[in-house]
Amino acid sequence: MRDMEEKRFNFPHTVPLVQLENGAVRVRNSRVTLETILHRMQMGETAEEINDGFPTVSVSTIKEIIAWYFDNKTDADEYLQEVEELLRRLRQEAESQPGYKERHEEFLRRKAEFLRRKAELSRT
Repeated sequence: MRDMEEKRFNFPHTVPLVQLENGAVRVRNSRVTLETILHRMQMGETAEEINDGFPTVSVSTIKEIIAWYFDNKTDADEYLQEVEELLRRLRQEAESQPGYKERHEEFLRRKAEFLRRKAELSRT
């Protein structure tokens, strides 16, 4: 499914990141990806706010990852571009499948219904 073989990293033991055989980079001992941490940082979240969304990754680990990113920005940005391209291709492939539009519309309908009911419950 995911083939990120082009960009390979050799993380020193002091950096809490690992690269899987398929090329994906994750926080060590976690399923959280590098791109998740960096995307949230780029959206303006602090390490503490990122930790609120991913409490299994400590604030100090998040800060170490962000520091690694700024020290290796060119290589990291190249990796992030590869991830974005892969996601674009996967999205395009999914959208071209028969019945996608109908399933997507049904999903949006159910999501709206869920949010409506959730709002109703919070008012009671």
